[in-house]
Amino acid sequence: MHMIDIITKKKLGGELNEQEIEAFVDAAAHNTAPDYQLAALLMAIRLNGMTPEETTRLTLAMTHSGDVADLSAIPGVKVDKHSTGGVGDTATLVVAPLVAACGVPVAKMSGRGLGHTGGTLDKLESISGMRVDLEEERFIRQVQEIGIAVIGQTGSLAPADKTLYALRDVTSTVDSLPLIASSIMSKKLASGADAIVLDVKTGSGAIMHTLEGSIELAQAMVRIGALAHKPVTAVVTGMEQPLGTHVGNALEVKDAIDVLRGRTKGALLEVSLLLGSHMLMLANRAATQEEARALLTEALESGRGLEKLRQMIAAQGGDPRVCDDVGLLPQPALRRTVRVGHGGYVAEMDTTALGLAAQAMGAGRMKKTDVIDPSVGFVLPVRIGDRVGPEDTLCELYARSEADAESAEQAIRAAIRFSDTPVERPPLWYAVVTKDGMIRN
Repeated sequence: MHMIDIITKKKLGGELNEQEIEAFVDAAAHNTAPDYQLAALLMAIRLNGMTPEETTRLTLAMTHSGDVADLSAIPGVKVDKHSTGGVGDTATLVVAPLVAACGVPVAKMSGRGLGHTGGTLDKLESISGMRVDLEEERFIRQVQEIGIAVIGQTGSLAPADKTLYALRDVTSTVDSLPLIASSIMSKKLASGADAIVLDVKTGSGAIMHTLEGSIELAQAMVRIGALAHKPVTAVVTGMEQPLGTHVGNALEVKDAIDVLRGRTKGALLEVSLLLGSHMLMLANRAATQEEARALLTEALESGRGLEKLRQMIAAQGGDPRVCDDVGLLPQPALRRTVRVGHGGYVAEMDTTALGLAAQAMGAGRMKKTDVIDPSVGFVLPVRIGDRVGPEDTLCELYARSEADAESAEQAIRAAIRFSDTPVERPPLWYAVVTKDGMIRN
């Protein structure tokens, strides 16, 4: 089977069969076709799309292009949670311990930050000694013993996706819905979970800026799950502004600890409870969302959620004392308080620009080999709809230098728009998609 024939068929709008897709994926996984041919097929897919069946074939072929984790030694229903990416999205560090504290095992493989989006692994590594590179046997044993582990994906997981993702990034094919859906779902299916909850972001900081585009992506991934016989629930949540108030690796760990200690309420907690409720329902731990939320709230208020995070940190070599003293996290060279400077209402945020501001401070990376500074970032207490005065705090900067702080202040000011008239607060979530249909908020 020749790549040129597969490219031609898709170029002319044809539907690729299982053998053709497997040949394409095998070539990507083993580097047996030149990049220009793989890129040509990616562009043909971007322009002509894929049927749901094609997208599922592509996902399954990518899933099995490398190892598939076997979590069967862990008792119970293993439910994974995945976010499509955003700014200040620290939900994993809140929801994973809470779900584990409710008796549902959390065996999670996460990723690193790239561009304006943060990565769970980078956040965890801001804790002194914390390891995220556990071998599979130790990973499974840890979940058996304490019910939770969060590690990096192994190098042999969905290798075809690594090749195709890199090519999509440089060929303007990142925004292809079937390619996005198959990339996310192939890694999730290869991670070995029994069921999956997807947090599909929408808004200025999301991969899909429009609500309808985000819903379409959610539906595509739920459909893949159904065809792959894997229960999947997708929750479409807002990324019109950072989810948490803290942006930056150590800062986001502090934010998660503050939530688990009961010090902080707000969007991060509410979205975590929403996602956790669906995880408990997929694990058959709760029959309704109300019952699930009550279980999670009890785990939060009793301190059992924070204790699970403490146990996980200790098991993976980190300093568990950070759960009691966040001052043990990396500290910046300087801090600066930035005032709003005028009165009005917070009307709009360019969340991608806010993420890029943190990246420029050293909190993120442009390419995977970049070294990040875990101590830098900013705290953004204002939310869309807030009424503010000139002396109110716009943000607290945690920077390496005065020059970095000055650049970050300018970028953050440029990313936030104010209004003289009241502004409606955006909802935290917009839709829940399952194989049985969709509920809109």
